[in-house]
Amino acid sequence: MSRIGLKPVEIPEGVEIKLNGTTVTVKGPKGELSRELHPDMKVKIEDNVLTVERPTDHKDHRALHGTTRSLIGNMVEGVSKGFEKSLEIIGVGYRAQKQGNKLVINAGYSHPVEIDPIDGIEIDVPKNTQLTVKGIDKELVGAIAANIRAIRPPEPYKGKGIRYTDEYVRRKEGKTAK
Repeated sequence: MSRIGLKPVEIPEGVEIKLNGTTVTVKGPKGELSRELHPDMKVKIEDNVLTVERPTDHKDHRALHGTTRSLIGNMVEGVSKGFEKSLEIIGVGYRAQKQGNKLVINAGYSHPVEIDPIDGIEIDVPKNTQLTVKGIDKELVGAIAANIRAIRPPEPYKGKGIRYTDEYVRRKEGKTAK
């Protein structure tokens, strides 16, 4: 039994969903998203409520049921509210800045690392040690934030590096002198 797959998706005001075969297009105040779904999953819209149904209780269909519902739910939330990931940079001399549309990060390497944001993704730098990745596609926002974090992941001894704001880095004890 899929608990997530059985939950209906509430469609807020200002959001339109179009079904064209196996393609779902969601249009809202923040933008438009489109995704190709598995042909076995049946999507129905009744009275501003979207439901996903599976044809059988086969293992593959049960797995696709919750996934399909989550993908559509994230699309609806993205075009109505949007998604955001916050990162912080910790370390002496580590900083980020915007140069035009590019993000330039100094993270202890011999060269600064430059990142060009993808269309639909906005990167803000409120302070030179804080970053915010915003967009309507949850998958893209998470991927860009993970790529930024991968430039210099936090290390366990001093905690230096780039981490998510709500991330906990388990610290290790260093060597002890004799």
